[in-house]
Amino acid sequence: MIRELFPRRQDYDLKKRTFLSDLIAGVTVAVVALPLALGFGITSGASAAAGLTTAVIAGFLAAIFGGSHYQVSGPTGAMTVILVPIINKYGITALVPLGLLAGVMVIFMAFLRFGATINRIPWGVVEGFTVGIACVIALQQIPLTFGVPKASGDRTIPIAFGTLKNALDLGIHWQSIGIVVLTLVVKFTFPKLAHHFKFRMHIPASFVAIVVALVVVKIGSLSLQTIGEIPRSVGSWRGNVIELGELGHLLWPAFIVAFLCAIESLLSARVADGMVHAQGDSRFSPDRELFGQGVATAISSLFGGLPATGAIARTSVNVRSRAKTRMASIVHACILLFIALVAAPWVSQIPAAAIAGVLIGTSYRILNPAALRESLQTTKGEAAVLIITAVATVAIDLIWGIGIGIFLYLVLRKTHKI
Repeated sequence: MIRELFPRRQDYDLKKRTFLSDLIAGVTVAVVALPLALGFGITSGASAAAGLTTAVIAGFLAAIFGGSHYQVSGPTGAMTVILVPIINKYGITALVPLGLLAGVMVIFMAFLRFGATINRIPWGVVEGFTVGIACVIALQQIPLTFGVPKASGDRTIPIAFGTLKNALDLGIHWQSIGIVVLTLVVKFTFPKLAHHFKFRMHIPASFVAIVVALVVVKIGSLSLQTIGEIPRSVGSWRGNVIELGELGHLLWPAFIVAFLCAIESLLSARVADGMVHAQGDSRFSPDRELFGQGVATAISSLFGGLPATGAIARTSVNVRSRAKTRMASIVHACILLFIALVAAPWVSQIPAAAIAGVLIGTSYRILNPAALRESLQTTKGEAAVLIITAVATVAIDLIWGIGIGIFLYLVLRKTHKI
């Protein structure tokens, strides 16, 4: 059983054609992941460096030890929501023991075979969760789209409305909106052009869209917010700040972090498998995924990072960029490390609005309107579970969304409406 949790030789396919596809996907995901890592690090109350450290260290370790061929891990918005009150209450130094405890808990979940149990979450709840996350991702792009600061708060919808009010009060930034629209047009048009002209090499539309947006901004000398300064270092040993007396009162917060890490990672991996229609050995291993996420969170925290999870937005970009193996996720982490140490000044010039456009497009892909319509045409009970889960995920948060969805599913199943 323990042997099954560790990496296997057959996980790594280094054939030239496969590796080239993984290389391109990894570079594309890295470009998208960079501003998210920096932003989530700052939003959590830690630092941009903490977010980047998490994306590099946790992203690399989760790719090596995790159970999914397509999962991309790092700091996420859902984890940030949980970390903010914890940091406010216990201070920034609590992140190291908190992450270590949470990581160990997730590893124990893997040894106890909890992965299969968590992975039995009803599909209607998973689809509702996916729809909710897609909406949250899109709403989170409002500040970058309108070029205004994000409103204060810790709930998605109030923040979105507050940010829109800020945008109206400060005046509409048409240049920023124009770049978002341009990015979306390129993102959805380029694949058709590539198919029409029969390009032999696959070039991800997201990557092309970001390059086009950057060129337009430079040629037009547009005044737009960019990714900004990027820390040129990754991680430093923080294990010496752990005090045994702190561990007791951090057990419950660590459990919440571990639970979210397990749920979000398994659901993200499950969604990725659904996107590629994975079969047989290509499907992810739930217990191994928990083991990998636990190792990633524990080690990342010891080096100044944040608790990590599988990230649906980045995982979806990875899949849409035609990643073939976990090498794409490994490349993503290596590219982020390269950016932090060498290429930071260049990448820092990418307009934030272009990243917003890519993520809005990604949220549309995650939403998958055609599949959503099909799901809503099943039984009324299944449709109700999907809708309620999605609404709760957006209106409250991820944990409540999943909990409410499962409760409703059990109620409707008991009354034979599912």
